[in-house]
Amino acid sequence: MSTLTLYDAARCPYCARVRIVLAEKGVEYETVEIDLERRPAWLYEKNPAGKVPVLEENGWVLPESAVISEYLNERYPEPPLWPDDPGERAAGRLLVFRFDDFSTPYYSLRRGEEGARGRFEDELAFLDSLLGAMPWLSGRAFGLADVGYLPWVVRARERLGIELERFPALAGWLERASERPSVVAELELVAAS
Repeated sequence: MSTLTLYDAARCPYCARVRIVLAEKGVEYETVEIDLERRPAWLYEKNPAGKVPVLEENGWVLPESAVISEYLNERYPEPPLWPDDPGERAAGRLLVFRFDDFSTPYYSLRRGEEGARGRFEDELAFLDSLLGAMPWLSGRAFGLADVGYLPWVVRARERLGIELERFPALAGWLERASERPSVVAELELVAAS
């Protein structure tokens, strides 16, 4: 029997991506919590960058949340987290590919850099415009593009004081996502930390 281990940090939004995918797939796994302030030396053997998440399955190791998410979606095909429609799937993958356009101003805002709030709100407005045409970033159904952005939108609202009312389609998206047990678990974790 296969054993999955997730090297995780509860506060890390990249790890949240993987936790959400595992919950969506209903996959059982073991967790090894990593203290990000005192990363153990052995973590660098699993991922030379020393970052989490890292997924391990029977000695095979895979870092990088977006890659882990794709792997899990293929390894456990039900329920699928990419749409059947090739155009919707490509558009969702493009969002994941361009994620740094979103995360860079998010982290700049966390550091209090001048002008970061405006740049981040521009990214939120972009997502809002996409969600005006489709209910999910992944297209007509919840999927990996949604998982890719959810942890940061939740943290922006809860920790950075971003008011989503200015972005009604994005606020509706988060409300719909918040009905999913996988996302409820993440919301509870963020609220508790």
